[in-house]
Amino acid sequence: MSLFNRDEVVDQNFTKCVNDGNLPKARTNLLLSQTNIRSSVLISIFESQVFSRHMDLKARLLKNEGKCFYTIGSSGHEGNAVFGKVFPYTDMAFLHYRSGPFFIERSKQIPKATPLYDMALSFMASSEDPISGGRHKVIGSKPLNIPPQTSTIASHLPKAVGTAFSIDRAKGLGIPERELKGDSIVICSFGDASANHATALSAFNTARWITHAGGHVPIVFICEDNGTGISVPTDKRWIEQNFSDLPGINYIQADGLHLIDLIINTRRAEQDCRINRSPIFIHMRTVRLMGHAGSDVEVGYRPLAEIEATEFNDPLLHSARILMENKCLSAEEILNLYESARAQIGPVYDAATLRPKLESSKDVMASITANQTTRKAPKQATQKARKELFGKEFKRIDQPQHMAKLINYALSDIMLRYENTLVFGEDVAQKGGVYHVTADLYKQYGIRRVFDSSLDETSIIGFGIGFGHNGFVPIPEIQFLAYLHNAEDQLRGEAATLAFFSEGQFTNPMVLRVPGLGYQKGFGGHFHNDNSLTIFRDLPGVILAVPSNGADAAKMLRTAVREAHVNGRVVVFVEPIALYMIKDLHEPKDGKWNFQYPDLYEEIPLGEFAEYGIGKTLTIITYGNGLYLSLQAQKEIEKKLKKKIKVIDLRWLSDINLPHVQEAIDTCENVLIVDECRRTGCHGEGLLANLVGESKKPLNIKLHAAEDSFISLGVAATATLPSKESIIQHAVELVNG
Repeated sequence: MSLFNRDEVVDQNFTKCVNDGNLPKARTNLLLSQTNIRSSVLISIFESQVFSRHMDLKARLLKNEGKCFYTIGSSGHEGNAVFGKVFPYTDMAFLHYRSGPFFIERSKQIPKATPLYDMALSFMASSEDPISGGRHKVIGSKPLNIPPQTSTIASHLPKAVGTAFSIDRAKGLGIPERELKGDSIVICSFGDASANHATALSAFNTARWITHAGGHVPIVFICEDNGTGISVPTDKRWIEQNFSDLPGINYIQADGLHLIDLIINTRRAEQDCRINRSPIFIHMRTVRLMGHAGSDVEVGYRPLAEIEATEFNDPLLHSARILMENKCLSAEEILNLYESARAQIGPVYDAATLRPKLESSKDVMASITANQTTRKAPKQATQKARKELFGKEFKRIDQPQHMAKLINYALSDIMLRYENTLVFGEDVAQKGGVYHVTADLYKQYGIRRVFDSSLDETSIIGFGIGFGHNGFVPIPEIQFLAYLHNAEDQLRGEAATLAFFSEGQFTNPMVLRVPGLGYQKGFGGHFHNDNSLTIFRDLPGVILAVPSNGADAAKMLRTAVREAHVNGRVVVFVEPIALYMIKDLHEPKDGKWNFQYPDLYEEIPLGEFAEYGIGKTLTIITYGNGLYLSLQAQKEIEKKLKKKIKVIDLRWLSDINLPHVQEAIDTCENVLIVDECRRTGCHGEGLLANLVGESKKPLNIKLHAAEDSFISLGVAATATLPSKESIIQHAVELVNG
């Protein structure tokens, strides 16, 4: 046997040790006769453990042949098959990537399940993989309530907490869209190294914070502690010392190498969590076999003697000893089961290598915005209901208002129409938000639908994703655009990818409201004046909305919520703070930036832009604050050129309707793109390239964007940004050469 081929060593060790009766010693004297556990339960779990082991062994062989692409396996973590037995499949499970045994054992709870073949297709990245369609090797299943996870480096913990919190909230509100039973709980597993991640700490803190406030978070955190994070060892006492005494989380230690101990402690956790509706932390001590992933060679960073000692601590050897000690199976029966599993796995995996793969970009991208959940938008609320909701404010609803007030009206009406919507974030409840955009919503809908979060953007977005898993359309708020960067992976790595990796079987609809952008006169600095939307440019499937006035904002917000509810979309709704309270456009008290609240049935379809003017000499393409400034500049430009010009407000930045934009500028001689965001990476940069590339004629086109700089405080706050004057200058220069 090769020093480097530990797969072969582990495989042969099992047969030899069982034959010789040379098995690791018991870590506890607990016997089956002292419990109410049936021998059939142990045998079923052991069978799943064995199947999982042979899947790992076969996958690694096929990887060496170039037929398998991603072989991170479950060897050493076979104890998690117990969780697949104890927790019913109606409990949603957000799983660690070493959860093959869990998946196999849980599959036994539903008829006609084919977990071995399903996982083979996933290993082989076949387009017939029933969960991701060949887009990633993931553990997931819609029938089994297992949303697929990709990295699982703790990024799934915040949404697991959000989902858990949503269960009792959905039951209390009685929303018909809810997916999970009222008494269900959430399972969330991860590794010992991941427990150190800031994202994990955010999730633990949020669960404790809610529990401390009297809320319900029925979640079982499962730390599968194998003592190693890739090559970095975890101190044996680290997890216990950090989690055993945390207020608000009940810590339970369990032996991942002893089936009976693990079953007893898991049953206890399951019952306590289901009854008390509060977080539990199972600390399962186990080992890791055959390295971290396919190309990982442990002898490069661990002594051989240590590797061999770990291999003798194989969970399958421990399980075999327990089965023999308790007279469930003989050594011969165990070996027969082991070889029978090998005989089943081999042909299944060989057959999976022959199944079709994704080949074209069209096929790969087909699931980016997929949605297999059928929902219709509810009817509009009656005028009587609206009058009761708004109270005295109803008399003012037809008067022209600024953007902040019209967004507020829109939120009120949306929440009345969509009973599965929630508004939450920092200071959004009693205070009504920093800019009072959510004012009165708390009074109108109460704390169950409008509530303050902790000051943690990771948990806010994670909560949104979790609520989306359970039938809600959350409308969370990130207080300022710059704050979103604290939690951008929740949007990029989790929210944006769920439909893609599940072919639309799972979605996490959400409308994420983000006050942002520059031009604030009394509130400067880069944290409150952040003029960069670059993070959203390369997020496939995420809708990005940037309204420029109150009427558009109300109509676009309605579209956003409908897209989330009906089509499962994730929408980022960026609101220009500087335009919140603006009432005038050209002169003081002209009231031309105050607008009437639109009729309830008015929406703005995705990609539809607005045109101001009909001139052919110049078209200015812009959005947000850029529209406000460009309209101010329009009169002056027309005077200087003595010709009419046109201004386009894009409104939707993802996806920009390029063919229609191209058509709108087709008869125009000059095009100026005004982008308030930083030149490098701004949407205008991409638009410029696309328009030039697709144009049928030479374009005299220019990008006028903000400087590549952070924003300063004080009178220099707008120095790096486009202005009315700079737009006039660039426009005239462009036309006159």
